[in-house]
Amino acid sequence: MGDMLAGKRGLIMGVANERSIAWGIAKALAEQGAELAFAYQGEAFGKRVEPLAASVGSDILVDLDVTDEASMDTGFAAIAKRWDRLDFVVHAIAFADKAELAADFRFKDTSRENFSQSMLISCYSFIDVARRASEMMTEGGTMITLTFEGASRVFPCYNVMGVAKAGLETAVRYLANDLGPDGIRVNAISPGPMKTLAGSAIGAARRTYKHSETNAPLQANATLEAIGGTAVWLVSDGGASTTGQIVMVDGGYHVMGMPRVENL
Repeated sequence: MGDMLAGKRGLIMGVANERSIAWGIAKALAEQGAELAFAYQGEAFGKRVEPLAASVGSDILVDLDVTDEASMDTGFAAIAKRWDRLDFVVHAIAFADKAELAADFRFKDTSRENFSQSMLISCYSFIDVARRASEMMTEGGTMITLTFEGASRVFPCYNVMGVAKAGLETAVRYLANDLGPDGIRVNAISPGPMKTLAGSAIGAARRTYKHSETNAPLQANATLEAIGGTAVWLVSDGGASTTGQIVMVDGGYHVMGMPRVENL
């Protein structure tokens, strides 16, 4: 336990279970003294998040649907009732139709409905969250989202999520420019392939994970602890001059080059 973040308060969005990247970040932030609130969507996820939140001393849980304006209004109002300010937000939310991430699905067949929903949940929701959270960041703050290198290179089966993440990374830069004068930093953390609930929906996830573990310079994939440590740095005073960045935490995966799909 440390006190690097003592006195800081932040919202964690997107914890699904104890293997979630969002949980790895939340745990690391709490270990450095941060106070946390958690947002979840729906009763099923609420039941998963509640014991995890309790384990880090949090009793602020809000049911928040990023696709519903009224839910967003109600959720942020509930947080504002408990806290007079926010110091950081961790946005770990993304979605695409699993059928369109399957090994036999071709990107050209992406449906209009799935494209719209994927962009809304995976990209626009961060902009919407940033607008609301920034109003509570009266003393400056930090916003963190999660991306993946499929935003800039073709990865097997990543399909529409690559397009959504590309939009998200661009949003990070525009938000950083927008909010910088208010003392608010905006960054994305980009882990390599991870064994998470969300990652398992991608058709080639196991092959990509194994390939990166074998071929990355550090011959290992990122760990939750490493990603959490990066988030601590970004939220702390150590990250005071870092904004608008895509921070890689991937064992060097981004420097090794990606083989063609058939070679995986």
